[in-house]
Amino acid sequence: MKIEEVRSTAKTQRISAHSHVKGLGLDENRIPLPQGAGLVGQEAAREAAGIIVDMIRSKKMAGRAVLLAGPPGTGKTAVALAIAQELGNKVPFCPMVGSEVYSSEIKKTEVLMENFRRAIGLRIKETKEIYEGEVTELSPIETESPMGGYGKSISHVIVGLKTSKGTKQLKLDPSIYESIQKEKVSEGDVSEGDVIYIEANSGAVKRQGRSDAYATEYDLEAEDYVPLPKGEVHKKKEIVQDVTLHDLDAANARPTGGQDILSMMGQLMKPKKTEITDKLRKEINRVVNRYIDQGIAELVPGVLFVDEVHMLDIECFTYLHRALESSLAPIVIFATNRGRCTIRGTEDVISPHGVPMDLLDRLVIVKTLTYSKDEMLKIIKIRAAIEGIQFENDAFELLSDVGSRTTLRYAIQLITPASIAAKINARSIVTKADVEEVGCLFMDAKASAKMLTEAVGYMK
Repeated sequence: MKIEEVRSTAKTQRISAHSHVKGLGLDENRIPLPQGAGLVGQEAAREAAGIIVDMIRSKKMAGRAVLLAGPPGTGKTAVALAIAQELGNKVPFCPMVGSEVYSSEIKKTEVLMENFRRAIGLRIKETKEIYEGEVTELSPIETESPMGGYGKSISHVIVGLKTSKGTKQLKLDPSIYESIQKEKVSEGDVSEGDVIYIEANSGAVKRQGRSDAYATEYDLEAEDYVPLPKGEVHKKKEIVQDVTLHDLDAANARPTGGQDILSMMGQLMKPKKTEITDKLRKEINRVVNRYIDQGIAELVPGVLFVDEVHMLDIECFTYLHRALESSLAPIVIFATNRGRCTIRGTEDVISPHGVPMDLLDRLVIVKTLTYSKDEMLKIIKIRAAIEGIQFENDAFELLSDVGSRTTLRYAIQLITPASIAAKINARSIVTKADVEEVGCLFMDAKASAKMLTEAVGYMK
């Protein structure tokens, strides 16, 4: 008898530039470890970021902004992503680049406000009347079609639900039967054991999983098993839903035309992006504030990360003043690698980091420093482990030398080419010779600039 392993069809996650960052790497006293959660060094910046995280969690940082300033390749984006990892999945994190505001479809200020609203979450707590239980029966009742002919139509559906306290039989509308089918609760014996809940008001159906009483059955697809619901079938349950203010803006701004051909064609002909009016946003803010006052909803201020902030112009900076002072404002983290430079949109106004002085006064500035050779060696080892590539110690030492001589980014870029060179040479472990080989094939920015300068000078 031949037995084969059934491989999962789930897509493997792509390895990005910061896949190794899992958090700030702080101990229980909020002191940064030399190496932790994928981050190496930058102890002062990580400790400052830890304080910022604590302020965000205690909801005492609304309307404030942070500036991460440091040379290129010193981990500014990594620190910002680590802050998002520390806050958790429920806290919105919206990254953007300064050049994103220059769109041909909508205004610069609209792009900024959209991202501001994306970074503000709303946790809505609602008590709903529901029917919850394990499906014991699912029987659609058919009648003769009112249109005549041989067709049949479903008049209603009988659903049996069971909990630990009892059972109930429900007579449901045919539209709910369609919702049940969409949630993969199929007819016949297969439906037995599916745990679902049905909202009494809207008729929405949600499949929670399969009852754990069936956990021993042979199932290739590895179902999510849930315990049998407790209490009565008919109950009141608190349901928590997380949305962003931009989700509410977009849902209310979307045109709701008819289902006829002209209405559908009209929606298709509309531009891809539409600006949301201030009037609509003020109305949504008013409703949101009322929900917060009533205790129905809770505001979850997230993080807006603006990289390359020096790319913003004077109009954007002026707009940011008003946006930061709003009662519904996220925590804004800027990042830049510029020193003193001209503010974009002006001709002769020079300011630190390309940011106006009046906005700089509002910012808490966190510095990142250039990595030492030992820190580069640790980072390169982490990246190699994330990419699943084995290196000899001599190869790691050579890569750290290359990083200290050129840049850390260039040294990390050589990891994968070196592994490919090792495979070509029929080796599973990357050696120093493989790194030297790819080092001859590729050039760093300084070497290529020097070569072109000498070539142009020779041509002259």
